[in-house]
Amino acid sequence: LDFDSPDSLAVVVNKTRPLADPAYIPAELHDAGGVLLRPEAAGAFGQLSAEAAAAGVGITAVSGYRTAADQAHIHESYSASYGAPTADGISARAGHSEHQTGLAVDIGNADGSCALEPCFETTPAGAWAAANAHRYGFVIRYPAGATTITGFAYEPWHLRFVGTELAAELHETGQTLEEFAGFPPAPSY
Repeated sequence: LDFDSPDSLAVVVNKTRPLADPAYIPAELHDAGGVLLRPEAAGAFGQLSAEAAAAGVGITAVSGYRTAADQAHIHESYSASYGAPTADGISARAGHSEHQTGLAVDIGNADGSCALEPCFETTPAGAWAAANAHRYGFVIRYPAGATTITGFAYEPWHLRFVGTELAAELHETGQTLEEFAGFPPAPSY
């Protein structure tokens, strides 16, 4: 697997592994319920949300692809509101964000409950995604208890597309991408 190329579905981007090109933009982006994702991720998200809806669970896309400038703005806003150390634990710096790869989607409940909060895991959308997202090639990228490895607080709403084979492996073993790839933990920049 290619963990280095930003065009790879298995690329590992974190606090110690920034994108080689800080201004990286995916070659192609498609609409995925109001957000942009790479074609593979957009198609899989469409299937995921349709099957969740068929099961009576509304899942919405809250955030997808972000430019480096958008990510910088978000991180700066969090830094101003919460201070730099807290911001670094809840938001990636520009060039270090999976959102910039077009492979990450933040999801929410159709009614907006527990949006971008840890309580999302107990909502219908959060529970359904935790149990089923891997079937569509997504993993919860920042799982509970893995902050010292991923560098980010638990985000049950942050799904990362890695393809169905790798997603199944990560779901089954409970490993993070860092652990699977054999990379050291990335708790800080």
